[in-house]
Parts: sequence; C-alpha cells; structure tokens
Amino acid sequence: MSVRLVNVGFGNIVSSGRIVSIISPDSAPAKRMVQEAREKGRLVDATHGRRTRAVIVMDSMHIVLSALQSETVASRVMADSDSE
Repeated sequence: MSVRLVNVGFGNIVSSGRIVSIISPDSAPAKRMVQEAREKGRLVDATHGRRTRAVIVMDSMHIVLSALQSETVASRVMADSDSE
C-alpha cells in the first residue's frame, strides 16, 4: 500500500486517500464547519494568509483550508488517482 500525496498549495501536502470532500468555503454550513474545527483544534490553515478558496474535509475530522480553487484541488486528486 502506497500513500498518495496531493499538493494543496504553497508546498502543503495532504494524503489523497484521507480526503472525504472538497467544498467551497462560501456556504453557511462550510463556514460553520470551519469555525467548529477552529474551536476544537482540528483546523489546518494552508492558505499562507491568502483568501480561502477550498475547504478540504479529511476522514480524521480535520479541516484543511487551501488558497487553491476547489476544482484545482479536485483535479490534482483525480490526476493522482489516475496514475495508480
């Protein structure tokens, strides 16, 4: 079993096999999820101070914020899974 890694921007990398979903940060439920993760210490901010454009939900209930578009992250995950 090999671990597949995906770049989510600025050299930050997550395991593609642990991603549950990639969502837009604009909806109220996404904002609530981010706030709850922040309060519980499960938020990973990988934006380097830039605007959040994708919220990545991990199977460990961690939330990763990315400055890349959701579509960009999704295409990187799909390209990674195609190379298997």
